[in-house]
Amino acid sequence: MAEMFATLSIVYFCFHLFWGFNYYRLPLHQSLDIDDEYSKEELVLLTEKLIKESNKIHLEIVQNDTIKVDIPYSKAEIFDVTVQGYDHIKKDFPELTYTGRSLKRSLFSWPLTYMGFNGYLNPLTAEAQVNTTILPFKIPTTASHEVGHQLGFAKENEANFIACLVTINHPDPYFRYCGFTFALRYCLAELFRRDKEMGEELIKKLHPGILKNYQEVEDFWLQHQNPFEPLFQAFYNRFLMANNQQDGLRSYSYVVALLVNYYEDTENAF
Repeated sequence: MAEMFATLSIVYFCFHLFWGFNYYRLPLHQSLDIDDEYSKEELVLLTEKLIKESNKIHLEIVQNDTIKVDIPYSKAEIFDVTVQGYDHIKKDFPELTYTGRSLKRSLFSWPLTYMGFNGYLNPLTAEAQVNTTILPFKIPTTASHEVGHQLGFAKENEANFIACLVTINHPDPYFRYCGFTFALRYCLAELFRRDKEMGEELIKKLHPGILKNYQEVEDFWLQHQNPFEPLFQAFYNRFLMANNQQDGLRSYSYVVALLVNYYEDTENAF
């Protein structure tokens, strides 16, 4: 037993030595010099903009507002296009220059699926591991999220914001579609939490085809539920809290604050 604890202690020490101290870096809203609070009115305004942009790019791709978008790339190609997004955005955001380029398909994709996870970063090897069992629609933002971790953005909410930033500004229309709908889903979830009636009013403006993409993601996770998933989620929640994310999984809502304040302070954001 003592040897096991000693081994775990060494692994935990190496985790912090190689990567874990990124959890304690300056919060992203301070680095961007933006606020981390927002009003419901500001949230509604951004949600309306994201609905408009999501509908626009959706129609450009499929020319029919009732058809869902299917990503035309293989999973290996999606990884290549993900890297292109970072190459594109580094002109405006040098801190997002991606040099490691170690983005891989996880060998544990099926277990990750039943645990409820899209991917992870191996902190000892700095390899971004993506669960490629998930729907192709989700891989662009997941891969961009994991690369964000590789670049030192340790917190989940900050990596999600980076994923939004990279995909929304991507030259590829399919990636932009994934980015806009990814950001929109966060905003809609927060709006439903604050004002369900307003959320229901706004979601009616969304193309049926986009709702079909959302529904297929929901159906996928429902098909892969297992009774132990809450235990994995609880463990990860405690891990986040132990690593300077005091709200645990609830800290994911911080991405909405980053989106609202960043795009409010950025002219011609879309």
